[in-house]
Amino acid sequence: MPAPRLSAAASILSAVAVGTLLVGCSVSVSTGKSTPKLSADKLATTVSERLAATTGQPKPEISCPEDLAGKVGTTTRCKLTASDGSTLGVTVTVSSVDGDKINFDIKADNTASPAAG
Repeated sequence: MPAPRLSAAASILSAVAVGTLLVGCSVSVSTGKSTPKLSADKLATTVSERLAATTGQPKPEISCPEDLAGKVGTTTRCKLTASDGSTLGVTVTVSSVDGDKINFDIKADNTASPAAG
């Protein structure tokens, strides 16, 4: 019997789990504004770069639906879309704010969703 094929998102999740990548992963971004806010595009780019650096994999496609407000405890949900179309949810939570720097943690869901179709 052939071994089951893992989706690309599941493979990324496996790499994340092995390296305990996202548990306690903290990122600091300077916004340059008096009221810190990180645009959805910049957030997606930063999350993608952090995942790539931590897993040693190419930067995944990340989309975030909203800007991240610099208030401790604020969360948003982003989505990682793998090359095969499978997806993985990613939660971003503001852990601290230092002036115009927003520090946040990234945590991936435990289960990937298969590609549609």
